Amino acid sequence: MKPKERLITTLNHTEPDRVCVDFGATPITGMHVSIVSQLWKRHFGQSDYRVKVIEPYQMLGEIDTGLRELLHIDVLGIQGRKSLIGTDEEGPWKPFTLFDGTEALVHHNLNYTVDPEKGDRLGYPEGDTSVPPSVRMPNGGFFWDTIIRQDPIDESKLTVADNTEEFKPLGEADFSYYQKKRKWINRHSEYGVVLNIPGTGFGDIALVPGPFMKHPKGIRDIQEWYISGLVRRDFVYEVFEKQCEIGLKTIDQLADLFGDEVQVAMVTGTDFGTQSGLFISIDSYRDLYKPFHIAINKRIHEKTHWKTFIHSCGSVRDLIPDFIEAGFDILNPVQCSAAGMDARELKNEFGKNIVFWGGGVDTQNTLPYGTPEEVYREVRERIDIFAPGGGFVFNTIHNIQGNVPIENVEAMFKAIQESY
Repeated sequence: MKPKERLITTLNHTEPDRVCVDFGATPITGMHVSIVSQLWKRHFGQSDYRVKVIEPYQMLGEIDTGLRELLHIDVLGIQGRKSLIGTDEEGPWKPFTLFDGTEALVHHNLNYTVDPEKGDRLGYPEGDTSVPPSVRMPNGGFFWDTIIRQDPIDESKLTVADNTEEFKPLGEADFSYYQKKRKWINRHSEYGVVLNIPGTGFGDIALVPGPFMKHPKGIRDIQEWYISGLVRRDFVYEVFEKQCEIGLKTIDQLADLFGDEVQVAMVTGTDFGTQSGLFISIDSYRDLYKPFHIAINKRIHEKTHWKTFIHSCGSVRDLIPDFIEAGFDILNPVQCSAAGMDARELKNEFGKNIVFWGGGVDTQNTLPYGTPEEVYREVRERIDIFAPGGGFVFNTIHNIQGNVPIENVEAMFKAIQESY
């Protein structure tokens, strides 16, 4: 099968010729640039090669054509025009050296200063160093952490407009960007495609603080936002209503532009689970989030043949029936290390109704701390559980981090390729 055919077959819950594989198609199914750089140098031998950082907030590396073919990866991804830090591809890439010595390329407007006391790097929204920094890379760290820039909240001055100013229909610059991306996927038409829909991640805590915004207004503190779901529920609902209204327009625009050249739409990355259980109650999900998930999924399914993708970390087994009812076709990252997320039980109970995209190996323990033999065994076991009958796209449980032993990453890919 061609990679696109393999993905479509998998999404239709039919078993393809081999397991479908994704690395790099979304901001939560990628590899840290340090890992991509090591793979590139070990297999292609160019010690001075610099990998592009395509998602700078988490410092995820580009999976280029050579590496995609080497690793038998089937899926491409289309990200939004601007990154989580507000940077973009509209200028020349520039060199960047990570604390571990990895030499990479980053967006032209990824600018930072150095904290003179701690040695941390301080990054700026859209690279504008005239405003307060929005992210921090701790000295010795691998990626950026959000800096909360929350003004004291005056309840009398809270407005929906302040908490939705980042949500806008696509403009001229966005259309130009997506038209270029359409030409890019046309040049690689043998691959499956995931389109990451901007603006439909209701309550996504990576987005709420607005690290891409120069002067975020409204509720932007993480703790305050979570509290608001209880004490300001009506306000949050109104925020979601406005966000949904704009999101539906964005879907219409993207559906008209891409049509059947896309197979999957990543809708949301909002986490509803923790390691030990749900982050919110089932009733809270049904009252506050599910109505908007239904609206977004319905529009996508009415306008396109795209399958819709929800990312939610943690123990979400009790919400899977609601995800299915809300219209989601795909669940990621399938955190099998969390309570109630046994791989075999999930496949048996929900495998005919939702595609598992992830769950291929534990990124909390096995991949970073196990031996290559342990990694190999777990990967083969997960493929044996999830792959029969289709409905499984191999990926790890979230992104591969920069300090994972490269031998373990290679053992993972060896196990994938020796499973067929």
